[in-house]
Amino acid sequence: MSDIPVIAIDGPSGSGKGTIAEMVANRLGFILLDSGALYRILGIAAHKANLELDNHNQVANLARTLEIEFCNAGTGTVLLNGEDVSKDIRTELGSSLASQVGSIPAAREALYERQLRFRKSPGLVADGRDMGTVIFPDATLKIFLTAVVSERAQRRYKQLIDKGIDATLPDLLRDLNERDRRDTERPVSPLKPAEDAVILDSTELSIEEVVEQILKLFAAESS
Repeated sequence: MSDIPVIAIDGPSGSGKGTIAEMVANRLGFILLDSGALYRILGIAAHKANLELDNHNQVANLARTLEIEFCNAGTGTVLLNGEDVSKDIRTELGSSLASQVGSIPAAREALYERQLRFRKSPGLVADGRDMGTVIFPDATLKIFLTAVVSERAQRRYKQLIDKGIDATLPDLLRDLNERDRRDTERPVSPLKPAEDAVILDSTELSIEEVVEQILKLFAAESS
């Protein structure tokens, strides 16, 4: 068990955990791990390499050899083998591919050690789907952030439109429901709250309200 503190923020797609995790990390001066980006990058890389996702060994081998660089401590520009894929990984294709490769046990194993290496002083904020259950089971604070699916679809729609990416609400709602099903039913590292996680429903809360709640919980755990 490391003495470097970790705040693990898990939850379904569109719950706001990426934005929340980034803000919490910035407020604390901690390192940020966007684990979902790793799976998005792997999915896009497999797509670019024309790999069949049912060939689990090839996908896992690809995961081990990827050269990934997060600029600005895990936010902003993301480079895959020197190529800027920041926009590619935030499309709905990137989201769907991430969910598909995330259901491959060999791929998850290949990315496991890479995620552990983000745990550095002064601390880490890690967001994903199995941060508190599998990757950092000894995390100082575990948050399971959720919201009703219609609200998550609205948030994702606004996020994509603001970035100039075409999207429709019915398609997003369908995709979120399908991704929720895949993430919760997969046999390895399914999406679920850790037994000692604090469950936060952000449906009626602002981003700042959620951030403040997490900071207060972390301060209480660290005292």
